[in-house]
Amino acid sequence: MVVLNRIYTRTGDAGETALGNGARVAKHSLRVTAYGTVDETNSVVGLARLHAQGETDAALARIQNDLFDLGADLCRPEMDKDAEAAYPPLRMAAAQVARLEVEIDTMNARLEPLRSFVLPGGTALAAHLHLARTVSRRAERCTVELAAVEGVNEAAIRYLNRLSDWFFVAARIANDGGRADVLWVPGANR
Repeated sequence: MVVLNRIYTRTGDAGETALGNGARVAKHSLRVTAYGTVDETNSVVGLARLHAQGETDAALARIQNDLFDLGADLCRPEMDKDAEAAYPPLRMAAAQVARLEVEIDTMNARLEPLRSFVLPGGTALAAHLHLARTVSRRAERCTVELAAVEGVNEAAIRYLNRLSDWFFVAARIANDGGRADVLWVPGANR
């Protein structure tokens, strides 16, 4: 259980922060950028939930919890084989990725195939889900960049890749099952 009895610590005043294993790194490190962008994604999901109801809201609540799991995963570098952790690290699991895939397939089965790209917009919920999609794509890029130089749980990358797809399909559902999607018209304003 997490206990936060003090919010500010002053330990980051020199531009460093502590990772989940206690190591100190620069606040601009790739790892901090990756899990910070995951946190940003979570905040955008919170905004989307202001417009969501029923099962969509419940699914977004599950995603928010998953995003905290993902942040915990990313803030805890893979340990050296000889090092021992004070507690086992929380890692993203294949089951979390599989759940997103099932939800995407279920939602997508209700939609007509696309014949054009979709512009972000439509209902308030759809617009916020499109924003969540783009921020989660940035989180994925940051995490892939981190994985190029340090170990990263592969399930974390797969989760972020599926998550942006989930947001896209959910945005179409929020736009009256895709009937109110705002479609791109190539060259319309020439």
